[in-house]
Amino acid sequence: MKDPELGWLFGNCFPNTLDTTVIPGTRAGRPDTYVITGDIDAMWLRDSSAQVWPYLPLITQDAALRQLVAGVINRQTQYILRDPYANAFYNDPAKVSEWHADHTAMQPGVHERKWEIDSLCYPIRLAYSYWKTTGDTQPFDADWRQAIALVIKTFREQQRKSSAGPYHFQRQTLTSADTQALAGYGYPVRPCGLIASAFRPSDDATLLPFLVPSNFFAVASLRQAALMLYDVYHEQAGYNELMAFADEIAVALRQHALITHPEFGSVYAYEVDGYGGHTLMDDANVPSLLALPYLGALPLNEPTYQNTRRLALSASNPFFFKGSAAEDIGGPHVGLDMIWPISIIMRGLTSTDDAEIQACVQALKSTHAGTGYMHESFHKDDPKQYTRGWFAWANTLFGEFLWKVYKERPALLG
Repeated sequence: MKDPELGWLFGNCFPNTLDTTVIPGTRAGRPDTYVITGDIDAMWLRDSSAQVWPYLPLITQDAALRQLVAGVINRQTQYILRDPYANAFYNDPAKVSEWHADHTAMQPGVHERKWEIDSLCYPIRLAYSYWKTTGDTQPFDADWRQAIALVIKTFREQQRKSSAGPYHFQRQTLTSADTQALAGYGYPVRPCGLIASAFRPSDDATLLPFLVPSNFFAVASLRQAALMLYDVYHEQAGYNELMAFADEIAVALRQHALITHPEFGSVYAYEVDGYGGHTLMDDANVPSLLALPYLGALPLNEPTYQNTRRLALSASNPFFFKGSAAEDIGGPHVGLDMIWPISIIMRGLTSTDDAEIQACVQALKSTHAGTGYMHESFHKDDPKQYTRGWFAWANTLFGEFLWKVYKERPALLG
């Protein structure tokens, strides 16, 4: 890169997951990889998938890296079999969480048990892309097939067609976003085909349980899993079941997630309840409405997505912050006026406008507070006020963004 600071940032951030957060090994003669998020010694299904995702284009050139990613898939399979409702796990299967005394069905080896739809989507996304990249089917054994069955069972339970399902979660806390109302089941929904999520990808509680970005992600993930059942397992019935399930959710999204906004026209709500209630906002954490094309859940040029994107990146989104240092989306997880680099990155990854992409690059370059790394969030007027100095997801994702710009629009990097 002609810009030495961007070169320095890329050199720090892109390999950060490999440099600092992975513990590769073997289990029963198979690759087995534990991946922490950074400053928390636990493996999130979401974060671990996202952290190794940018390396997929390289795994056909590097056998050790390929084994490492296969090990992540194998480890995630075992975690899903342990508890499909949990979002984060320990390396030690006997370790009992002392982080919080939560009122839910905790097990040893589970760090946190916040039910989030995307926790089951991200491993499918990683597995599908690994398979398409390598053609390797070794990670997709009987355990993986059983994990997919458990994913479908969990999604079905959380459609809440006949009951609220088996999952509930309460925490004694001063932070309302860390617990769920009404005995831990959350606010009621009217069954309509959508899947309820107790928590958002930020690990914050949903206000209305039908989280729209995560339902879009579920549609894409179910279709990917269906293709794998057909091609890897030769299961016509399994393929038909998953495709029909994805179609059911897609129809429900068209029926319940579309809102007419007075300024932006037809847009997607962030959350709905099936009764007509909805929230109009976006959160920085992925899946977000902004990130849906990045996840393969919507076409980039879809008119309703573009309307929603304009809303999310405007003052009409209560969590869009604009200050002297930068402007972009944050969320309630760390409070007002805190911008998340992940959202700036997603804005760049979902843009086709050179000026916008370059502005995202420059915003990220100017807000790392001299550390050489991305952070969870920073204050809109003062990047030196930041949270999480070691957050590998943001670092590796930033590397992915710069690599994409370098390949497609190198002139934007100076």
